[in-house]
Amino acid sequence: MTVAAPRSVWRVRDFRRYAGADAISKLGSQVSLVALPLTAALTLHASPFQVGLLTAAEMVAFLLVGLPAGAWVDRMRRRPVLVAADVIRASALLSIPAAAVLGVLGLPQMYVVALLNGLCTVFFDVAHQSYLPSIVGREDLARGHGTLAANQSLAQLAGPGVGGWLVQVLTAPVAVVADALSYAASALLLLGVRAEEERGDGRPGGGEGRGGRRLWPEIAEGLRFVAGHPVLRRIAAVGALTMLSSGLWSATVPLYLVREIGTSPGTYGALLSVGAVGGVAGAWLAPRVTARLGTGRAMYAAAWAATVCFAPLALTAAGPRLLIFPVALLASGVVTTVFGVAQGAYRQSICPPHLLGRLSATMRFLMWGAMPFGGLLAGALGQLAGVRVAFWAACGAYTLSHLPILLAPRIREVS
Repeated sequence: MTVAAPRSVWRVRDFRRYAGADAISKLGSQVSLVALPLTAALTLHASPFQVGLLTAAEMVAFLLVGLPAGAWVDRMRRRPVLVAADVIRASALLSIPAAAVLGVLGLPQMYVVALLNGLCTVFFDVAHQSYLPSIVGREDLARGHGTLAANQSLAQLAGPGVGGWLVQVLTAPVAVVADALSYAASALLLLGVRAEEERGDGRPGGGEGRGGRRLWPEIAEGLRFVAGHPVLRRIAAVGALTMLSSGLWSATVPLYLVREIGTSPGTYGALLSVGAVGGVAGAWLAPRVTARLGTGRAMYAAAWAATVCFAPLALTAAGPRLLIFPVALLASGVVTTVFGVAQGAYRQSICPPHLLGRLSATMRFLMWGAMPFGGLLAGALGQLAGVRVAFWAACGAYTLSHLPILLAPRIREVS
């Protein structure tokens, strides 16, 4: 008896548009990952603390509206939320090059744009994760998440290099235009997605008729689901430690590599891009590793490998030791992508449809809510102890970030 091969998710028209929008917007975001901090550091001559504050401003939205966003998204159709968030983010980012051309750009505007961009990102990310099961079905979640992880890795491969080149050629504020245009293109593609969504009561339609329910009990339902599940609790802890590390990293690495070591913006972008090659390989490997080992063993093995791969980053310095940076990022990109795909597929496979938005929002609140504290900590350390110490702290935090999984060997028994 011949077993039919599984249908490729790329044969689904809506998934092609959904994944294409995701790829374009992530590419633009990676350009801004280089352009925004360099706009503050090079154009506005910001101090380490001010650069850290910029990172915190973008991520504080996950603390402010992270939890209610999930309940709100579960009441609404996801596609309009995605399109509206893209349009607002594009408009906000375009104000930066416009102000720079007029000679009126300042740090207060940068903080406002970062905050608005972060608020829209909260709603976009929650709706984006919750929309995927409606497009590919639960049986294809691992392949769907693998594609999204590949998009992230390819964006990390190309985006920083493009961003660094644009900063050198056009100046940092003008380079932000690339991110704004990517959000506009993403909105256009998402407008063409026609997948029928499930609303909270399991019927199609997108959540109408739930307006009589109170918000906070719905939020509490999502929190109880995560807090009451031993594996989800540990995944959330890993995510929180990782995003705390990312806050330290985002505010520190541009200053360390560009100001402390003396690399050019183009070289800085290229270093980040080389490291992202590992993410592309990880996205290809992740569904295969998960299918062979199961989600639990895949998460546990990837957590061990990530700890080993992150440790050498602290040795990065000028000269030949600069090569440590892309090599370590390449290796860590492979294993963290495997971990991310495995935990993402596991989360959505065990979650009831009516809780998908709140599960995504709760996990992102617990995870991403730590990032602004990392940005503030990086700014304080850079100001008081120097950028080098802040960089070492970021590397150390990343090295320890997967301990909650490593300290629970029974994770390997999760199917």
